[in-house]
Amino acid sequence: MVLSDDSTMLVSDATDYKGAPADKSTTGGWLSAASILSVELCERLSTMAIAVNLVTYLQGTLHLPSAESSAVVSNWGGISFLLSLFGGILADSFLGRYWTIAIFSTVHFLGSCLLALSTVFPKLRPPPCNPSLSNNCIQANSLQMAVFYISIYTVALGLGGIKCSVSGFGTDQFDQKDDKEKAQMASFFNKFYFFISIGTLIAVTVFIYIQDKVSRVWGYGSCSVIMLLALVLFLSGTKKYRYKACLGSPIVQIFQVLVVAVKKRNLSSTSNVEQLYETHPQESRIPRTCQFRSLDKAAIIDDGDKETMIESGTPNPWRLCSVTKVEEVKMMARLIPIWATTIMFYVIHAQMITYAVLQASTMKRSIGTFNIPAGSFNVFFIGSILLALGIHDRLIVPLLKKKKGTLGLTKFQKIGVGLFISILSMVFAAIIETKRLKVAKSTSRAVSILPISAFWLVPQFVLAGAAEGFVYTGQIDFFLTESPKGMKAMSTSLFLTTISFGFFVSSALIAIIRKATQRGGHNWLPANLNNADGKLNYFYALVALLSAINLGFYLYCAKSFLRKKRQIDLAANAAAITL
Repeated sequence: MVLSDDSTMLVSDATDYKGAPADKSTTGGWLSAASILSVELCERLSTMAIAVNLVTYLQGTLHLPSAESSAVVSNWGGISFLLSLFGGILADSFLGRYWTIAIFSTVHFLGSCLLALSTVFPKLRPPPCNPSLSNNCIQANSLQMAVFYISIYTVALGLGGIKCSVSGFGTDQFDQKDDKEKAQMASFFNKFYFFISIGTLIAVTVFIYIQDKVSRVWGYGSCSVIMLLALVLFLSGTKKYRYKACLGSPIVQIFQVLVVAVKKRNLSSTSNVEQLYETHPQESRIPRTCQFRSLDKAAIIDDGDKETMIESGTPNPWRLCSVTKVEEVKMMARLIPIWATTIMFYVIHAQMITYAVLQASTMKRSIGTFNIPAGSFNVFFIGSILLALGIHDRLIVPLLKKKKGTLGLTKFQKIGVGLFISILSMVFAAIIETKRLKVAKSTSRAVSILPISAFWLVPQFVLAGAAEGFVYTGQIDFFLTESPKGMKAMSTSLFLTTISFGFFVSSALIAIIRKATQRGGHNWLPANLNNADGKLNYFYALVALLSAINLGFYLYCAKSFLRKKRQIDLAANAAAITL
């Protein structure tokens, strides 16, 4: 990094907005990071203000049945996080992080604007329910639903582009070769999660109150204003940011290894190092491992590769891959079992912003004369996340450090504890729903708000939040530390897809349960949750059972991962001693 006396303040791997080497005194650091954090704060605030209360908008304004409303929200949440993978490819290969954030923040703003406008014009929403009619609620027509879907999926597209780039662009503002800035970057991650939590807390309290007690127009309009503010703050820092070149997407590398391995599947495996291609310097090489041996064939040099290298000097990456590239793909493949067994947690997470909110909407939510919005009960979920993190850092870490000399729970222990607590959350949810249904059976169907306090729902929100505090931080640690250095962004996107698939599985479960139970004439998930024939408690119990089975699979996969990792580490140490 230090080239001469005049270049001590230059960052070797970053440029300024003009393309010149970045000067530490005028670019990067906390001032630039603050502008980027403002985007994350505003995005969380805007997105969560829409997401947490969306199910009540679908049922209360667009008049969709409860199960369909829940499925719409689950699918939307799943696609939103899945789009982060698409955004990551664009950022890594074509646009760069700055332009990805700028473009997709604008997309997010336009989507929230359209959603706000759809609540202004009467033709874009059905009329309010008329109690004097037998069929007193008219469901939204195709045009109204089309406008709604366009608006929320435009928001989802914006979310996907922002989510994959904000944390990476924030860390770009700190020079990892500078000890002072490296320490600041570690602090950036803490503040990043803090901003996410603060944005979510404001969303589930202030903004949801505006939606329910003032109007949806003002509520969604405020989300648009917040995203416009985020865009302005972000663009205002353009001249102060540090920029890094696009290095290409790791997905291309993964496909290259897979394609070449398939092409060379008929070749015989070899242990002869001279027959294997390697270009990485010794210090950055990853030793060859025995797992997924079929992929090793992608690094075998055949006659065609030799001719290509003689003619062009370099091999065709779609014909030959280095051993290190193959091993990097193997490292990503080893993450899949843990990835798969954490998806079930986000099925439970999906219930907290769908059915749990719908439950709250049917129960007494008042404190004195103040009536709490149903969506605001997620404040217990968010508060519990922060409480769980505080308990781990302030109590568990010092205790384990004193007794065992370890720095708190390991990443695998955190995930395991979180998965177990999430099962308890669904057990409590099933018990409380059974109690709520008993009250519904003894109450007239004309009564929409049952004489039972919504605060009975607090335990399931608190337990689910505590579970997320452990699972989320354990996942981040796992996916970042167990992935190759050049695939950290890819592993982050892989982590986000667990949230995405959790929402999809939730939606699929709802569809399967509705179809299966409707045939028997006892729909577990009726349009009206106060229907005495409903069995939402059975649905919660089923999710708890599936989660318990999933926990067993997770424990097996975690134990297997650790065993294989020890074998790989021993082999690597033996290879290093041999060299």
